[in-house]
Amino acid sequence: MNATHEVDSTLTERYQTTVPAQVRRALSLGKRDKIHYSIRDNGEVVLTRAAGAQTEDPVMVGFLSFLERDLHDHPERIQPLTAASVAKARELTAGIDVDLDEPLSEDNE
Repeated sequence: MNATHEVDSTLTERYQTTVPAQVRRALSLGKRDKIHYSIRDNGEVVLTRAAGAQTEDPVMVGFLSFLERDLHDHPERIQPLTAASVAKARELTAGIDVDLDEPLSEDNE
């Protein structure tokens, strides 16, 4: 049996509303994502994630949010790359060819 969850939001004077957190989580919505509305003859409106909207990786979003906060809160920790670190990166990646336009295999998606 499927559980039904209900949640309300309020319209502002400009007919805007905040999408409740429970709905954002259920649809995996992030900032700037698009929402699709299906209006049925009986007056019901079904809210879904718009086609083509990309689902963000929650682990990557969390990591990038952490980095953003850390950079903002501790700018004194920011250091330039040194010639030695660039040389080490080149050494570690020597001989590796990467085609950034090549689609990922199912194993790597």
